[in-house]
Amino acid sequence: MDLVPALEEPLKKVLGPATAKVMAEHLGLHTVGDLLHHYPRRYEERGQLTHLADLPMDEHVTVVAQVADARLHTFASAKAPRGKGQRLEVTITDGSGRLQLVFFGNGVHKPHKELLPGTRAMFAGKVSVFNRRLQLAHPAYELLRGADDGAAEAVESWAGALIPIYPATAKLESWKIGKAVQTVLPSAQEAIDPLPDPLREGRGLVSLPEALLKIHRPHTKADIAEARARLKWDEAFVLQVALARRRHADTQLPAVPRKPRPDGLLAAFDDRLPFTLTEGQQKVSREIFDDLATEHPMHRLLQGEVGSGKTLVALRAMLAVVDAGGQAAMLAPTEVLAQQHHRSITEMMGELASWGLWREAPPQKGGGGRPEGGMLGGAEHATKVVLLTGSMGAAARRQALLDLATGEAGIVIGTHALIEDKVQFHDLGLVVVDEQHRFGVEQRDALRGKGKQPPHLLVMTATPIPRTVAMTVFGDLETSVLDQLPAGRSPIASHVVPAADKPHFLARAWERVREEVAKGHQAYVVCPRIGDEEDDPKKGGKKKSPEDEAEKRPPLAVLDVADQLAKGPLNGLEVEVLHGRMQPDDKDAVMRRFAAGETDVLVATTVIEVGVNVPNATVMVIMDADRFGVSQLHQLRGRVGRGSAPGLCLLVTEMPEASAARQRLNAVAATLDGFELSRIDLEQRREGDVLGQAQSGARSSLRMLAVIDDEEIIAEAREEAAAVVAADPDLKRLPGLRTALDSLLDEEREQYLEKG
Repeated sequence: MDLVPALEEPLKKVLGPATAKVMAEHLGLHTVGDLLHHYPRRYEERGQLTHLADLPMDEHVTVVAQVADARLHTFASAKAPRGKGQRLEVTITDGSGRLQLVFFGNGVHKPHKELLPGTRAMFAGKVSVFNRRLQLAHPAYELLRGADDGAAEAVESWAGALIPIYPATAKLESWKIGKAVQTVLPSAQEAIDPLPDPLREGRGLVSLPEALLKIHRPHTKADIAEARARLKWDEAFVLQVALARRRHADTQLPAVPRKPRPDGLLAAFDDRLPFTLTEGQQKVSREIFDDLATEHPMHRLLQGEVGSGKTLVALRAMLAVVDAGGQAAMLAPTEVLAQQHHRSITEMMGELASWGLWREAPPQKGGGGRPEGGMLGGAEHATKVVLLTGSMGAAARRQALLDLATGEAGIVIGTHALIEDKVQFHDLGLVVVDEQHRFGVEQRDALRGKGKQPPHLLVMTATPIPRTVAMTVFGDLETSVLDQLPAGRSPIASHVVPAADKPHFLARAWERVREEVAKGHQAYVVCPRIGDEEDDPKKGGKKKSPEDEAEKRPPLAVLDVADQLAKGPLNGLEVEVLHGRMQPDDKDAVMRRFAAGETDVLVATTVIEVGVNVPNATVMVIMDADRFGVSQLHQLRGRVGRGSAPGLCLLVTEMPEASAARQRLNAVAATLDGFELSRIDLEQRREGDVLGQAQSGARSSLRMLAVIDDEEIIAEAREEAAAVVAADPDLKRLPGLRTALDSLLDEEREQYLEKG
């Protein structure tokens, strides 16, 4: 939001090339404006001490503490064999805990003179463990002098001042960033305010220059609160304006209205459904049909609980479009999922899907590739449902492409193979994207570009998203939520199995699997790794956290676990493996055998995470469950309990009871509410992960706004943004906002928003 020449000044001109290079490479800061928007993470008060007790491992930290004691030791080493090696050990305290600092060699002289007992200083370094104690080796430090030192500047800087602690790196400590900020702070006066005056005054927000001064040089805590309130509004409002303009532009595009015929394919499909739709499914379907009937393209996000029947709702939308003379395409992230969707959709449609199951009996050479009148007899309203994936044989692929180009196929389900140039549609009316977060924006856009006019768009996500994230990330889409499970879906019981503390619990888990199989049911066992990787210690055991650090064992692998189970606790059962590196035909064959009940236990990677539907599978054992994210565990668990028998999910972990990983697993076991879990997930990860993932890898622009905590600001900013854009779509009367928008939407983000 750095709007004017003074703020666009490159840092190398102001701070010199060396500092500017480090800021650009390590913090992504290039201009004066970038640096002014690099806000302090927190503030220290003189006399207020950081909690040394809560230091995170392996992270760069800045602490303010007092030297309790300092000792110089000499020792013999390879470099100093006569006992001339020197090590300075300094213990610092902040009242809550103690921390050891160590300095070696020539580096001991300066701190030995300066770090005397009683001295207060800021220390920065990377926290490590030595002899079971936390320590900082060779930390950088800045002494905090008080009035008694007689230096007027020191008095002014530190007496009662709030010391900003900046997000820092090993190459650039917090106080060096602070000094650089002081150098550029006068330029803050020239920042142009993006908020319209009536909005700012109506909400009692300070001006942008004042907010920047107060965030970097606050005199009181009230200054910090005022600055934060204002800067949060900036971020929320500018982002929501970008999304509101995107929605507004979409309403200007033309689209072909698609209204189903009262006695057409959709009506025939509804007549043969063996159950009634849930209220939620009916409501969401109405919202979708209303959108499809308009002359502007629908942009709708359909999110719902695992197993809430999203596929059925999407299929009814596709049938409505086929009824209206158009074609519908469903884009799935993997071949396994595309095949699964193709299978379940053709099964749901029955005779209404003519020649939907060519994979059971591939066309004979020279047979033209298509049985007469549809393989399943072909009902009056039937339409062809074709599958298009990268691994299909040439003949089947040719036929599928022909059916799409002539319009004979009303519905196509495929992977990114659908996006290739060769694929031509007769009249593409609706694009359904499954698992949006796995698709780049460019891919969605390429498929949408295949319509004569922009097709309608329905995005499905199986990971429930908290409302605020939906407003921030998918703010250009209208949202529909399915939160009821269909009748007949069984509850899933989830339990944590602490394999290290209580090995007999794991033995019992395998007994439960055998009991379920004895009742005629089936089981999944999920592992984090495949197991045929090269034994590269860097790759195999990539460390994620101190807890992983504590245990050196690499994650459990499908191939090893399947072998151990087949020879050990599940001996005598039919055990098969499924993972992403298998050939597509082999994967499909394994899934078919499992779906047909020929396999008792499927040992798999997360390739089964979404869309796989085997109602007879009732139990899932997730090995090394602590290595999966909260949402991922919820997704996986949704693969069981899909029939009338109750489901059971066992989360196996070796993590100690007090660890954060165990608390995360306990949270998953305690609730089946995906929206609640997604909030927990978001609180534990930073929203940058969530936003970054959805924004086609673009960096998160949120520095001050916390998506979960600032729900009200986001909702209010969305309303204000909609009003501003409705009144002035091109922002002609708001040049400050226009410029802020340009700076928010660097090229990559501009593309993200335009293509959405």
